[in-house]
Amino acid sequence: MFFAINKPDQSNKRLKMTRYLFIFLILFIPFISCEKNSTDNLPDEPVPIELTATQQELVEADNTFSFDIFRLMMQDNEDVENIMISPLSISYALSMTLNGANGATRDSMMKALRYYNIDIEDINNSYKDLTDKLIDIDERVVMEIANSVWVEKRLRVKQAFIDMLKEYFDAEAYDFSVSDPGMVEIINKWIEDNTHGKIKDMIDELPNDIAMLLINAIYFNGKWKYEFDTDKTNEMSFYTETGNQVTVPMMNQELTARLSLMSDLILLELPYGQGNYVMDVLLPLDNNTCSDIVRLLNNENWNNWMNYMHDTNVDLYMPRFKYEFKTELKDILTSMGMGIAFAPEIADFSNISEQDLFISKVLHQTFIETNEEGTEAAAATVVMIEFTSTQPADPFMIKLDRPFLYLIRETSTNAIAFMGKTGNPSVQE
Repeated sequence: MFFAINKPDQSNKRLKMTRYLFIFLILFIPFISCEKNSTDNLPDEPVPIELTATQQELVEADNTFSFDIFRLMMQDNEDVENIMISPLSISYALSMTLNGANGATRDSMMKALRYYNIDIEDINNSYKDLTDKLIDIDERVVMEIANSVWVEKRLRVKQAFIDMLKEYFDAEAYDFSVSDPGMVEIINKWIEDNTHGKIKDMIDELPNDIAMLLINAIYFNGKWKYEFDTDKTNEMSFYTETGNQVTVPMMNQELTARLSLMSDLILLELPYGQGNYVMDVLLPLDNNTCSDIVRLLNNENWNNWMNYMHDTNVDLYMPRFKYEFKTELKDILTSMGMGIAFAPEIADFSNISEQDLFISKVLHQTFIETNEEGTEAAAATVVMIEFTSTQPADPFMIKLDRPFLYLIRETSTNAIAFMGKTGNPSVQE
């Protein structure tokens, strides 16, 4: 007896495959369409951020703080070619700490932060609202802000202080023991995770008398609105302030950009994404140096320079640069008026705990990489609080071929996220 085995009909098979493909396309095309439409619907120009009068005062104060601390940082690091800080990160960490200060200690911190006419409640509310706006304003730009508070088990912390940090700064709260040998690694991992791996090994050790750490981390990744063509990047000379000549990859493009041409400097604005975030480049002219320009940085001059900006055709040459910077801010913050907060005998942080506390260190670390696609930047600030005792037309050619300054800010609010000096882009620190 023979059994007939029917072979699949090839035409039926092709028909089934055609049907499957048709169904797949029907299901998949809407996703393609939605993705394209969502991109097409994104703004091409900066979206205004509406600020209250108090928030405007806070931004003005933060910018004053930014210019002042950067000026002091330049003075203290005259021999350092590449410097970068995040005033926004420092302000976040110190503003969290400010909520724990009392009396003269709080007054001194308010002075250092340039919060002359703003009370603590307005500061907290403004940061809470401003954070959401800075993060969400441009879908093409990644802007992340994270805060945390770490409480050593010997500290009898006031719950109201922790609740305030959670409510206004969205801070994560952790308990720890200084005797745990793995704590340094755990804290460093939190910083590394919240800066996408750009800030590593920030803390070397925890003092035996550590009581609390207040930490801010900021991560920024913005694509240029007008990207550079990698094919136009060539090796060119860059001249340092010491007179040395180094060879660096120099990017080039022609674009229309906002520019101010002053007697002392050129101010150039380079937008990311839709333009809410920009890099402002300050190039000294004639015999001026970056230090000379920093001495001119204040809110009045800055606002005047901004008023003179106008669209200009520019033939821009800009070096790629990538480096890290790490510093301790105690001396600079002391010179800015908050020395009492670092003095074990008189510091008053009674809003944190009834135990005697003082700030022992303020660590700050940054990273930046700028290339043809855009800029990736990160920063972290750690405030260490210890027990007082051991108790519990024709293009206008611009060549950035010598040291220059830069800022990264949100244009609608003028909030400055990063400031730096590129003195030698060939140094990969």
